[in-house]
Amino acid sequence: MREASLAFLQELIETPSPSGYEERAAAVVRRYTDWADAHHTDAHGNTWAALNPNAPMRVMLAGHMDEIGFQIRYIDDQGLLYFSGIGGHDTMVPLGQRVWVHGQEAVPGVIGRKPIHLLEEAERGKRPELHDMWIDIGAKDREEAEKVVSVGDCVTYQYGFQTLLGDRAVARGFDNRVGTFCVMEALRHLKEDGGLSEDVGVFAVATVQEEIGLRGARTSAHAINPQSGLAIDVDFAIDHPGVSKTRYGKTDIGGGPSITRGANINPVVFRMLQEAAKATNITVQVAAEPGGTGTDANAMQVTRDGMATGLVGVPLRYMHTPVELLSLTDVEQCGQLMAGYCRLVKGDTDFTPRV
Repeated sequence: MREASLAFLQELIETPSPSGYEERAAAVVRRYTDWADAHHTDAHGNTWAALNPNAPMRVMLAGHMDEIGFQIRYIDDQGLLYFSGIGGHDTMVPLGQRVWVHGQEAVPGVIGRKPIHLLEEAERGKRPELHDMWIDIGAKDREEAEKVVSVGDCVTYQYGFQTLLGDRAVARGFDNRVGTFCVMEALRHLKEDGGLSEDVGVFAVATVQEEIGLRGARTSAHAINPQSGLAIDVDFAIDHPGVSKTRYGKTDIGGGPSITRGANINPVVFRMLQEAAKATNITVQVAAEPGGTGTDANAMQVTRDGMATGLVGVPLRYMHTPVELLSLTDVEQCGQLMAGYCRLVKGDTDFTPRV
């Protein structure tokens, strides 16, 4: 991966952006894509960059920039902060973690509850709940705490971007700012390497609030009104112990991007993604999903009178934890694959499914 792209990815990952609090990540996207033909941030917070924005055929590339996190809901007299989850959490994960509370400045804290020695026997066998935990920022009372944090502030884990052996990397929030990275990289490839038809416009969208209901994809797709679109999200890597391939299929880290096939996916788009993979010499892994995918592709497919939609995935281990792990080669190839798809779209491309 080129140095400037890696720096962009790292900055995105280390920028806090829980659902509803994506403004900081949007600013990173706008700075990186100052070379695009057009830019826009809507009232919802969706942020897009485009090439050929006035072309009659429009393609939307969507990667959501929100991550899971927490929100402060109460500050008690002892200065302890009680919180709710933003997005879906495994409640075994937060306990004992270091966090940042994002007020006007980032305030460090830790998530605690009473120690195991003081738990009743019945409590020890139960999964902890978020409402049984609190964030301790070291304040001696409510007054001291409220000088630096407020009810409604968002919270993220104190984890950043780190490379591991080979091409592997680990971070908080790869889900799914890595998707935002890929759509902006796809647009960069089209800008720098060419090949985009003059009657095709490409809108690379960093969508908001996917983790709480695919909201940003729905509103941005309605506004752009594209005929076709690709969503990109992280995909479950089925290459570690305890996960059945017979139940979930086979998706490996380092095996290349996944492309989904099923009811949420337009068959013409699926075939064009396969063609783009061959043209760019990228190995893809096919993921089967008979119903909805739970990604931005769901909302995109049913916008207005329907969008011909595809779904690209980055294989990922340990989803919705502070240590999400992936292959940087897979990430780079996702951007190249999406650009390759856009080059295949022409002004007269017919996305109507036919045998």
